[in-house]
Amino acid sequence: MTDKNKKLFITTLGCTKNQVDSEVMIAQLKNSDNYCLTDNEAEADLIIINSCGFINSAKKESIEKTLELSRQKKDGATLVLTGCLSERYKNELPVEMKNEVDIFTGVGDYNNIAELVKNRENRFSEHSYLIKNESRVITGSISHAYIKIGEGCNQTCSFCAIPSFKGKLQSRPIELIADEVRRLVSQGFYDFSFISQDSSSYLRDFGIRDGLEKLIDEIDKIDGVVSARILYLYPSTTSMKLINKIAESNKFHNYFDMPVQHISEKMLKVMKRGLGRAGTESLLREMRSIPKSFVRTAFIIGHPEEQRSDFDEILKFIREFRFDMISVFAYSNEEGTSAYSMNQVADREIERRMRRIEEVIEEQRIENLQKMVGFEFPVVINGESEESEFLLSGKALHWGEEIDGEILINDREIENVVFGKIYLCKITELAGDYLMATVLNEWNGEKIK
Repeated sequence: MTDKNKKLFITTLGCTKNQVDSEVMIAQLKNSDNYCLTDNEAEADLIIINSCGFINSAKKESIEKTLELSRQKKDGATLVLTGCLSERYKNELPVEMKNEVDIFTGVGDYNNIAELVKNRENRFSEHSYLIKNESRVITGSISHAYIKIGEGCNQTCSFCAIPSFKGKLQSRPIELIADEVRRLVSQGFYDFSFISQDSSSYLRDFGIRDGLEKLIDEIDKIDGVVSARILYLYPSTTSMKLINKIAESNKFHNYFDMPVQHISEKMLKVMKRGLGRAGTESLLREMRSIPKSFVRTAFIIGHPEEQRSDFDEILKFIREFRFDMISVFAYSNEEGTSAYSMNQVADREIERRMRRIEEVIEEQRIENLQKMVGFEFPVVINGESEESEFLLSGKALHWGEEIDGEILINDREIENVVFGKIYLCKITELAGDYLMATVLNEWNGEKIK
């Protein structure tokens, strides 16, 4: 077999930050050893699982996927376990899974993956890897890319183990971020999501408190960036000035993704969120006051010491505030966190609360979608929909990639729709929980706000 025929199968579990790291590994292996991607694990010469170790369900998924791929790999293939799960349990997994996995590595050597594979070396570096100017092979889209602006976290949330295996905040220099965006623009990408564990703390490790505002200013200068958003603001490091900077930007949507995790004053203290209810609510209402704002959040249900009255506060606030999109997670008791030894809420009670809040969230989501019927706005046409070969799949330009939904195109007033381009579409109806739309014409590039 020649080098040109070597095939790589990679599966990325967990968050979009892992996706960026996987894209770096793909580029490293392609450029150094001529690997080409395959979606058939049985024919792969190299299999990489970029694992997630954040919560119990993610850990279980990572273990199950590793065992599955170990059974399916062909004779002579190499299986690598990398990422957060591997890092978090770097002492246990190389012992417990030595028969299934050939190479173990953590979160510090994505850019050295070719070397590790060549030498069949296990390695766990002292620091988490943060992309500098390494090349990537963007996956999942021909128009959108995630841009990592930092790694690690300085927060001390009671429920989160990330700082224990990802380390303290390390911010990526603005010039390297801007260079990567320019490089991707030259390749045809125009829609960007800027990500880290705590994006509103960007550059605070360098003593700069308005780092994210400076980054927004820099990205605003780059020709070819049509659409951008910030993911994962943290309440105690988000300021009114930052909110207004996003609102003033000519590239960034009025898109505010701030996971608040709770709204009860008592629980915000228990969870060590750094900002009480009044401050959190004030930020959210400032975001909502911005014209054409899209406000997304997340809640954790069943955290230790959460009483039913605390849970009811979340329900009441959700009904009153009317978020555009909400993610909700059942509390996962993680070793190494301060919540681990607290009095736990019974699993059955957590499940009951999850069912209640999911009903409210779904009801509001459908109502929010129904309100979009009849309106026209720019939509990215991504390709054929998995729902039907007769439908096209689209994303509202201001929505986050994958997380905010799909628009189905069932009619068009122009010929030769090009995948990856932006079109002005009219929402015609809500069919079940999908918006249906008609393509009117090519988007003329008018301001996104």
